[in-house]
Amino acid sequence: MARVAIDPITRIEGHLRVEIEVDSGVVKDAWVSGGLYRGMETVLQGRAPADAFYIAQRICGVCPISHGHASTMGSEAALGIKIPNNARIVRNIIEGAEFLHSHVLWFYTLTALDYVDVVSALSANIADTYALAEKAGTTTADFGAIQKRLAGFVKGGQLSIFTNGYWGHPAMKLPAELNLIAVAHYLEALQIQAQAAEIIAIMGGKFPHFMTSIPGGTSWVASEQRLADVLFRWQGVSDFITNTMIPDTLAIAPFYLEAAGYGKGVGNFLAWGVFDDVSMDPKKRVMPRGALTGLTPFDPKPEEVTEFIKHSWYDSGDNLNPAKGETKADFTTYDLNGKYSWVKAPRLNGKPMEVGPLARMLVAYVDGVAPVKALVDGALGALSKAAGKKLPPTVLVSLLGRVAARNLEAKVIADAMGGWIGEMVAAVKGGDSKYFVEATQSDGQGAGLWEAPRGALGHWVNVSGGKIANYQVVTPSTWDCSPRDDAGVRGPMEEALVGTPIADPTKPLEALRIVHSFDP
Repeated sequence: MARVAIDPITRIEGHLRVEIEVDSGVVKDAWVSGGLYRGMETVLQGRAPADAFYIAQRICGVCPISHGHASTMGSEAALGIKIPNNARIVRNIIEGAEFLHSHVLWFYTLTALDYVDVVSALSANIADTYALAEKAGTTTADFGAIQKRLAGFVKGGQLSIFTNGYWGHPAMKLPAELNLIAVAHYLEALQIQAQAAEIIAIMGGKFPHFMTSIPGGTSWVASEQRLADVLFRWQGVSDFITNTMIPDTLAIAPFYLEAAGYGKGVGNFLAWGVFDDVSMDPKKRVMPRGALTGLTPFDPKPEEVTEFIKHSWYDSGDNLNPAKGETKADFTTYDLNGKYSWVKAPRLNGKPMEVGPLARMLVAYVDGVAPVKALVDGALGALSKAAGKKLPPTVLVSLLGRVAARNLEAKVIADAMGGWIGEMVAAVKGGDSKYFVEATQSDGQGAGLWEAPRGALGHWVNVSGGKIANYQVVTPSTWDCSPRDDAGVRGPMEEALVGTPIADPTKPLEALRIVHSFDP
């Protein structure tokens, strides 16, 4: 039996250590340790609710939009504010842009290098590469020039942005030509991410930490010219997702069909929902609120959320709902039998819950959301053809499904954004100028239950006398990177690692694939 520690985990936002036990080429046990204490809850105590919008965004440099919105929604719930319809549309567009930025970044920059052997692309036949791209239905580039550029990196003794990878690992299975296509699209994706970020900068003032979704609505007022600027950039990002990202996903997946057999995790899924329609009903969001045990749905309630700290470096109350939660840091030592993480262990009705695109897509699929069903069924059809047998939706509860779900969701959101932009254009032409309302009370308690690209996000806010009396945040990575709870039950990532095949414990690529699939 070999004990392997991967520390730090790279190509993530944050600080993470993963320790695994490997026996006979398979992971038998796993521990996931968050190495960063944030403590933003203590920073926010005693401040005005409006301040939380700006400060809470600093929790994350990749998904600050989601933290800003969840914080604002928590303050609005506490202060009895119902935002105007224009503010709803503006927030959806800004949030959508962040999701697209994050999903493209995740697939090409953070995760693809676990599957794409960059050095192998040097042996690709250029004519065959063009033929493969046409067959796969994905976009082409100057593959010859890119291959020469890559060869220059290698000849110079360094690989530039591609330096850190397990090139030549036996778990890398793509043909050289597909590797070259993926490298070309990696470079193109860097520009696409920038276009998505520009949408946020236009509507939010700047990116990453935007300025406009304040409690009460939005301080951004639309005009036809500004919306034209947004529309232009959305079209570029949307076209890339439809014509490059989705075909790339379906081209790569058949080479890794064995990934449908492991990485299943805890089998419980939670989504608070994201992207409101005019009803503001979280069950009618584009990605609706819901929860699943297996594929059996049930209605999640925020009061059913509790957090355990037996294996976390806190001296807070145990098994508390975030509305009454505490953040009292108490670092002792790294002890896998005791405390080993800054991450708490949240549970819904006592159960660990996986959150993220797979959870959202499964909840929406079971709920019968038409765009989601069409995309998932189409992807299952393509994978079934590659596998030579019909694959059921349950096959998505796996490493393969977790990777595919994020990319398919990008297509759902990109398509929905076109509708929101159209709604905003109609509002401008119709003369609707209401974007903001004032608070009418200074005391109350509320929760902003929303989604970040990484999954279910909650900001619980207690306001007294116009000041924040208590503030608690449960992030997506708190759910997914959870340590064991008081009963010794593993968190979702820990459970997903168990059963993963490892070809070479000194190069645990397969374990990294599981970790990166959660985008921690």
